[in-house]
Amino acid sequence: MRRWIGFILHLAMIVILTSFGSYTLVKETSQNVPESLSVVNGTEHSVALEFASEPSTPIISPPFLGNSYIGFKEVLAFKESQGRYDVVNTLGYMGKYQFGLGTLNLMGVYSAQAFLNSPILQEKTFDTNIARNKWILRRDIKRFVGKRIRGVEITESGILAAAHLAGAGNVKKYLRSYGKNDVSDAYGSSISHYIKKFAGFDTSTIKQKRNAKV
Repeated sequence: MRRWIGFILHLAMIVILTSFGSYTLVKETSQNVPESLSVVNGTEHSVALEFASEPSTPIISPPFLGNSYIGFKEVLAFKESQGRYDVVNTLGYMGKYQFGLGTLNLMGVYSAQAFLNSPILQEKTFDTNIARNKWILRRDIKRFVGKRIRGVEITESGILAAAHLAGAGNVKKYLRSYGKNDVSDAYGSSISHYIKKFAGFDTSTIKQKRNAKV
Protein backbone atom coordinates (compact mmCIF):
# COMPACT_ATOMS: atom_id res chain seq x y z
CA MET A 1 0.00 0.00 0.00
CA ARG A 2 2.79 2.41 0.91
CA ARG A 3 4.53 1.68 -2.39
CA TRP A 4 1.31 2.33 -4.32
CA ILE A 5 0.69 5.60 -2.48
CA GLY A 6 4.28 6.74 -3.15
CA PHE A 7 3.98 5.80 -6.82
CA ILE A 8 0.66 7.70 -7.20
CA LEU A 9 2.06 10.87 -5.53
CA HIS A 10 5.15 10.75 -7.72
CA LEU A 11 3.02 10.37 -10.83
CA ALA A 12 0.78 13.25 -9.75
CA MET A 13 3.79 15.60 -9.39
CA ILE A 14 4.97 14.70 -12.88
CA VAL A 15 1.52 15.44 -14.31
CA ILE A 16 1.32 18.82 -12.51
CA LEU A 17 4.78 19.95 -13.68
CA THR A 18 4.10 18.81 -17.21
CA SER A 19 0.80 20.69 -17.34
CA PHE A 20 2.57 24.01 -16.58
CA GLY A 21 5.07 23.44 -19.40
CA SER A 22 8.72 24.38 -19.23
CA TYR A 23 9.91 26.89 -16.66
CA THR A 24 13.07 28.95 -16.22
CA LEU A 25 14.76 30.02 -13.04
CA VAL A 26 15.78 33.71 -13.12
CA LYS A 27 18.94 34.60 -11.29
CA GLU A 28 18.85 37.96 -9.56
CA THR A 29 21.73 40.16 -10.70
CA SER A 30 22.91 43.61 -9.72
CA GLN A 31 23.05 46.28 -12.44
CA ASN A 32 25.22 49.39 -12.61
CA VAL A 33 22.76 52.25 -13.09
CA PRO A 34 24.10 55.48 -14.64
CA GLU A 35 24.16 58.32 -12.12
CA SER A 36 21.84 60.38 -14.31
CA LEU A 37 19.18 57.66 -14.12
CA SER A 38 19.60 56.59 -10.51
CA VAL A 39 16.77 56.97 -8.01
CA VAL A 40 17.45 57.96 -4.42
CA ASN A 41 14.68 57.79 -1.82
CA GLY A 42 12.05 57.53 -4.51
CA THR A 43 13.29 60.61 -6.35
CA GLU A 44 15.11 60.71 -9.67
CA HIS A 45 18.68 61.97 -9.48
CA SER A 46 18.86 65.25 -11.39
CA VAL A 47 21.91 66.28 -13.41
CA ALA A 48 23.14 69.86 -12.91
CA LEU A 49 22.49 72.04 -15.94
CA GLU A 50 24.99 74.59 -17.21
CA PHE A 51 22.25 77.17 -17.79
CA ALA A 52 20.48 79.01 -15.02
CA SER A 53 17.40 79.89 -17.06
CA GLU A 54 15.25 77.81 -19.38
CA PRO A 55 15.57 79.26 -22.90
CA SER A 56 12.48 79.87 -24.99
CA THR A 57 14.29 79.40 -28.30
CA PRO A 58 14.79 75.90 -29.74
CA ILE A 59 18.15 74.13 -29.95
CA ILE A 60 19.48 74.53 -33.49
CA SER A 61 22.73 72.98 -34.68
CA PRO A 62 25.05 75.39 -36.48
CA PRO A 63 24.73 75.30 -40.26
CA PHE A 64 27.68 74.21 -42.39
CA LEU A 65 29.30 77.47 -43.44
CA GLY A 66 32.83 76.31 -44.11
CA ASN A 67 35.65 78.43 -42.72
CA SER A 68 33.90 81.77 -43.26
CA TYR A 69 33.58 84.38 -40.53
CA ILE A 70 29.88 83.58 -40.19
CA GLY A 71 30.84 79.93 -39.81
CA PHE A 72 33.29 80.94 -37.07
CA LYS A 73 30.59 82.87 -35.22
CA GLU A 74 28.00 80.12 -35.45
CA VAL A 75 30.32 77.29 -34.39
CA LEU A 76 31.58 79.34 -31.44
CA ALA A 77 28.02 80.30 -30.49
CA PHE A 78 26.94 76.69 -30.57
CA LYS A 79 29.77 75.79 -28.21
CA GLU A 80 28.90 78.66 -25.88
CA SER A 81 25.09 78.47 -25.73
CA GLN A 82 23.86 76.08 -28.45
CA GLY A 83 23.06 79.24 -30.41
CA ARG A 84 20.47 80.62 -27.97
CA TYR A 85 20.05 84.36 -27.64
CA ASP A 86 18.04 84.35 -24.41
CA VAL A 87 20.08 82.01 -22.22
CA VAL A 88 21.87 82.92 -18.99
CA ASN A 89 24.28 80.39 -17.51
CA THR A 90 24.86 79.62 -13.84
CA LEU A 91 27.66 82.21 -13.62
CA GLY A 92 25.57 85.01 -15.11
CA TYR A 93 27.06 85.02 -18.63
CA MET A 94 24.44 86.01 -21.14
CA GLY A 95 23.20 85.44 -24.64
CA LYS A 96 24.28 83.57 -27.72
CA TYR A 97 27.97 84.26 -27.13
CA GLN A 98 27.89 84.25 -23.32
CA PHE A 99 29.13 87.73 -22.42
CA GLY A 100 29.68 88.92 -18.87
CA LEU A 101 28.26 92.29 -17.87
CA GLY A 102 31.74 93.69 -17.20
CA THR A 103 32.85 92.99 -20.77
CA LEU A 104 29.61 94.44 -22.11
CA ASN A 105 30.19 97.64 -20.15
CA LEU A 106 33.64 98.01 -21.77
CA MET A 107 31.93 98.06 -25.17
CA GLY A 108 29.18 100.48 -24.17
CA VAL A 109 26.36 98.04 -23.35
CA TYR A 110 24.92 98.66 -19.89
CA SER A 111 21.51 96.98 -19.85
CA ALA A 112 21.53 93.21 -19.44
CA GLN A 113 17.82 93.00 -20.28
CA ALA A 114 18.16 95.05 -23.45
CA PHE A 115 21.10 92.88 -24.48
CA LEU A 116 19.19 89.63 -23.93
CA ASN A 117 16.16 90.92 -25.82
CA SER A 118 18.06 92.01 -28.92
CA PRO A 119 19.70 89.47 -31.26
CA ILE A 120 20.92 92.36 -33.42
CA LEU A 121 22.70 93.95 -30.45
CA GLN A 122 24.28 90.61 -29.52
CA GLU A 123 25.67 90.13 -33.05
CA LYS A 124 27.05 93.68 -33.10
CA THR A 125 28.59 93.16 -29.67
CA PHE A 126 30.37 90.01 -30.80
CA ASP A 127 31.83 91.76 -33.85
CA THR A 128 32.90 94.68 -31.67
CA ASN A 129 34.61 92.37 -29.22
CA ILE A 130 36.51 90.65 -32.05
CA ALA A 131 37.73 94.05 -33.30
CA ARG A 132 38.73 95.02 -29.75
CA ASN A 133 40.63 91.77 -29.11
CA LYS A 134 42.35 92.01 -32.49
CA TRP A 135 43.76 95.36 -31.44
CA ILE A 136 44.91 94.12 -28.03
CA LEU A 137 46.51 90.99 -29.53
CA ARG A 138 47.77 92.54 -32.78
CA ARG A 139 51.47 91.97 -31.98
CA ASP A 140 50.90 88.42 -30.76
CA ILE A 141 48.82 87.56 -33.83
CA LYS A 142 51.63 88.78 -36.06
CA ARG A 143 54.27 86.94 -34.02
CA PHE A 144 52.62 83.56 -33.43
CA VAL A 145 50.24 82.83 -36.33
CA GLY A 146 51.69 79.95 -38.34
CA LYS A 147 53.81 78.66 -35.48
CA ARG A 148 53.06 75.59 -33.36
CA ILE A 149 52.65 75.41 -29.61
CA ARG A 150 52.61 71.93 -28.14
CA GLY A 151 51.86 70.46 -31.54
CA VAL A 152 48.92 72.78 -32.33
CA GLU A 153 49.16 75.30 -35.17
CA ILE A 154 48.33 78.82 -34.06
CA THR A 155 45.80 80.69 -36.21
CA GLU A 156 44.16 84.07 -35.87
CA SER A 157 40.68 82.57 -35.38
CA GLY A 158 42.00 80.22 -32.68
CA ILE A 159 43.59 83.13 -30.83
CA LEU A 160 40.40 85.21 -31.04
CA ALA A 161 38.19 82.33 -29.88
CA ALA A 162 40.50 81.77 -26.91
CA ALA A 163 40.37 85.51 -26.11
CA HIS A 164 36.58 85.29 -26.13
CA LEU A 165 36.82 82.46 -23.61
CA ALA A 166 39.51 83.69 -21.23
CA GLY A 167 40.27 87.30 -22.12
CA ALA A 168 42.99 88.76 -24.29
CA GLY A 169 45.41 89.14 -21.39
CA ASN A 170 45.35 85.44 -20.55
CA VAL A 171 45.85 84.54 -24.20
CA LYS A 172 48.93 86.76 -24.30
CA LYS A 173 50.34 84.89 -21.30
CA TYR A 174 49.58 81.54 -22.94
CA LEU A 175 51.28 82.44 -26.21
CA ARG A 176 54.32 84.12 -24.67
CA SER A 177 54.87 81.19 -22.29
CA TYR A 178 54.52 78.77 -25.21
CA GLY A 179 51.61 77.00 -23.57
CA LYS A 180 52.78 76.87 -19.97
CA ASN A 181 50.25 79.42 -18.70
CA ASP A 182 47.06 77.68 -19.78
CA VAL A 183 43.83 78.51 -17.95
CA SER A 184 40.32 77.03 -18.04
CA ASP A 185 36.88 78.46 -17.36
CA ALA A 186 34.54 77.16 -14.65
CA TYR A 187 33.23 74.44 -16.97
CA GLY A 188 36.68 73.11 -17.89
CA SER A 189 37.24 74.67 -21.34
CA SER A 190 40.87 75.78 -21.72
CA ILE A 191 42.72 78.28 -23.89
CA SER A 192 44.61 75.47 -25.62
CA HIS A 193 41.35 73.66 -26.39
CA TYR A 194 39.79 76.75 -27.99
CA ILE A 195 42.92 77.52 -30.00
CA LYS A 196 42.78 74.02 -31.46
CA LYS A 197 39.00 73.72 -31.84
CA PHE A 198 38.48 77.06 -33.63
CA ALA A 199 41.58 77.08 -35.81
CA GLY A 200 41.52 77.90 -39.51
CA PHE A 201 38.50 80.20 -39.85
CA ASP A 202 38.69 83.39 -41.90
CA THR A 203 38.32 86.31 -39.47
CA SER A 204 39.87 88.91 -41.78
CA THR A 205 36.54 90.68 -42.42
CA ILE A 206 36.66 92.27 -38.96
CA LYS A 207 39.37 94.90 -38.66
CA GLN A 208 41.21 95.64 -35.44
CA LYS A 209 39.97 98.69 -33.56
CA ARG A 210 41.27 100.34 -30.45
CA ASN A 211 38.66 100.80 -27.67
CA ALA A 212 35.93 99.47 -29.96
CA LYS A 213 32.38 100.38 -28.94
CA VAL A 214 29.03 98.99 -30.06
